Amino acid sequence: MKATVFAFATLAVVATALAAAPVGPDARARELIATLHLTELKGESGYLGIIGDSAQKAQIDGRPLKIQSQVYYMLTREKPVNYLHWLASDDTHILIEGGPVDYFIFHPDGHVDKFVLGRAVTAGQRPVVAVPGGCWKALRLHPGASYALMANALSPEWTADRVKIGAGAAWVSQYAGKAPWATEANLKSLIGPNWKQ
Repeated sequence: MKATVFAFATLAVVATALAAAPVGPDARARELIATLHLTELKGESGYLGIIGDSAQKAQIDGRPLKIQSQVYYMLTREKPVNYLHWLASDDTHILIEGGPVDYFIFHPDGHVDKFVLGRAVTAGQRPVVAVPGGCWKALRLHPGASYALMANALSPEWTADRVKIGAGAAWVSQYAGKAPWATEANLKSLIGPNWKQ
């Protein structure tokens, strides 16, 4: 009788462990969010986790800023778009796993770029995308991809007063038609809920 009870108890523990174990790509995304302590990023969307920052500083625009800060950033099937935003810092994105991700970059002089962050290098994808400071950018997870986990190095460090989120009609007019993908509808979708009147 004791052996039977023990066997059932062991089976129950194994079944519980298997039920709790992540299965499939969406479960992998949830596992990474939990393990890396990623939290929802308001405004831009996606998930963010702080890695750290540089001990060194430099004078930037008349104030001392750390030379670099680093974060984890993730897009998922539920949050597939990193909405349009502007950063004063250079922002280098490195794919850790998942993807691919489309990168839409809008330069101050009016020209645009689109890159695919991914592992299929021979197909034109790249594992690293560097976005110059002073540019607008937005990211979109490819259809069919479950998630993309990236590490971002920002130089100099990110500060709340050196970022802008969202844009409006004047911004759309500036960049519409600059590439086949830069349609008014697509640009508005990249602004998403952060449309400015």
